[in-house]
Amino acid sequence: MFEDLKEEEIVNKVGGRFKLSTLIQKRMVALNTGAKPLVDVRSNDRMLIVLQEILDDKIYLDTSGELREREQQLPAPEAAADE
Repeated sequence: MFEDLKEEEIVNKVGGRFKLSTLIQKRMVALNTGAKPLVDVRSNDRMLIVLQEILDDKIYLDTSGELREREQQLPAPEAAADE
């Protein structure tokens, strides 16, 4: 999983190496202070959890540089069937 940090995909996904390191640091602080993981990873390694959250688009930095969780997209309600 740490190999993912060397890949340009994850760097480009968050907008650069500085933003990636900032996002990782802020999420690590959140996890260390009691935040729940947003992904199901069979590991207690918080770095692996954070990387998976980034890869799964669960977290991001907003325009002011604050850590945000992505809202789960709810499926569109199905059209009512004609009776």
